[in-house]
Amino acid sequence: MDVSDLKKNSKLEIDGQPWVVTDFQFVKPGKGQGLYKCKIKNMITGAVIDRTWRSGERLTDADVESRKFEFLFSTGEAYTFMDSATYEQVELQADLAGDEAKFLMDNLAVDILFYNGRPVGLTLPSHVTMEVAECEPGVKGDTATGATKGATLQTGYEVQVPLFIKVGDKLKIDTRTGAYVERVNE
Repeated sequence: MDVSDLKKNSKLEIDGQPWVVTDFQFVKPGKGQGLYKCKIKNMITGAVIDRTWRSGERLTDADVESRKFEFLFSTGEAYTFMDSATYEQVELQADLAGDEAKFLMDNLAVDILFYNGRPVGLTLPSHVTMEVAECEPGVKGDTATGATKGATLQTGYEVQVPLFIKVGDKLKIDTRTGAYVERVNE
């Protein structure tokens, strides 16, 4: 692929390792070639580095495949997923799951990324619905400031929520930012 085809979430192969572009910027100096400044993350080790390429350079596309799986359970150091169609089970190490693990709930549909047939990462849906396990009660009369309070969700993840949220409420959470979006009425 040409360096001009780079964008966020592009998958590259550098020195036999799969990398994903996490941040991307094109810079055109006064004279000379344009520069593509990228922050790239190793999909296996999780290492993040800065790389700069000049216009016209060629890059190797990573042989990365994405398949739909369903989260089954966690053993602490690994997460187990199942393909609903073939019932094939795949285990993903905790370090490869990263921060996404705090949103994993039973039967959650996710995309598992495979590099040369080996699982190297997962992609969550943009929003998940989670239940509030515990939160402190709101203080009456403190609503004019748009105040928030801490709430612990069913997976143990903690998030700031408005004062009217109570235990048992279902909340829509943005998995990209980890922030509260809205209360879900069922």
